[in-house]
Amino acid sequence: MKVCILGTGAYGICLGLTLNENNHEVVMWTKFSEEANYLKQHRMSPTLPNVVLDDEINVSTDLKESIENAQLIIYAVPAGAVREVTDNLKNYITDEQHICIASKGIEQDTCKFITDIIKEYINTDRISVISGPTFAIDVANKVPVGLSIASTNKETIEITKSALQNNHVKLRECNDIIGVELCGSIKNVIAIASGILSGMRLPISTQAMLITELANDIKDLIQALGGDKKTITSFAGFGDILLTCTSPKSRNFSLGNLIGAKAKKKEINNYIKTNTIEGLYTLKSISKLIHEKNINMPIIDLLNEIIYENRPVEDLLTFLIEK
Repeated sequence: MKVCILGTGAYGICLGLTLNENNHEVVMWTKFSEEANYLKQHRMSPTLPNVVLDDEINVSTDLKESIENAQLIIYAVPAGAVREVTDNLKNYITDEQHICIASKGIEQDTCKFITDIIKEYINTDRISVISGPTFAIDVANKVPVGLSIASTNKETIEITKSALQNNHVKLRECNDIIGVELCGSIKNVIAIASGILSGMRLPISTQAMLITELANDIKDLIQALGGDKKTITSFAGFGDILLTCTSPKSRNFSLGNLIGAKAKKKEINNYIKTNTIEGLYTLKSISKLIHEKNINMPIIDLLNEIIYENRPVEDLLTFLIEK
């Protein structure tokens, strides 16, 4: 089948490699001509050094041409770009095409999940969401990984699984779109907190304490938003939280590490400028969401104050003991 990936970042590329390995026709779309030209010329991305983009994978800046005759369209753009991309996509997508969301995050202004943003523009239930403990480089290196896939449409689940699943990529089904999207978003926020502990030179024991406490908070948040609290035990839940919150491969964890180590403001700002830190974007969204819904999750307020108001990082330890 033909599959179009929207976005040419590291995760989009690793999905493209998997699709090509599974003998699908792959087109990767970006609105940035410089990005497209670089990939066409070098056949690799600066964000994934030493990972070669297969010659069979096409790269395009023409959205209409990219999705034409594609059975599956995969979102792999940053959360902040979803609305703009969907506003353009609505002009070309057909009722027969399926959508898979690999993007993570919650829109800041509206506090909407990505599924809800897409449905504003496209009237379809042919939408699935994938999320789980999968660093792009690990998927590209073909190590065994697991993802949760959520959808209310059985055909969409089957199409997505047939596109991506193979002997090293496993997709486990569920119907909790809210839970999977929430876990995929908030884990980046929790990773910043865990990275702060690492930067303070605290051991994995303290990080495990944080992860356990906040996993329980996330379970309650899922339920409060209408999802299934059992999703916390899935690949999208605890699996992804464990990975993202303990590894320096995570850009969110690495940012937290700089904050916890009390790096100079210039160094922190430069890291934010040169890396996509989805956790910062989502922190603002989650903060607004929980206050609008009157949901108690004090770690969110604490992180906001540490990151943006110079609250001492040591207060995170006090929070963990007194919580």
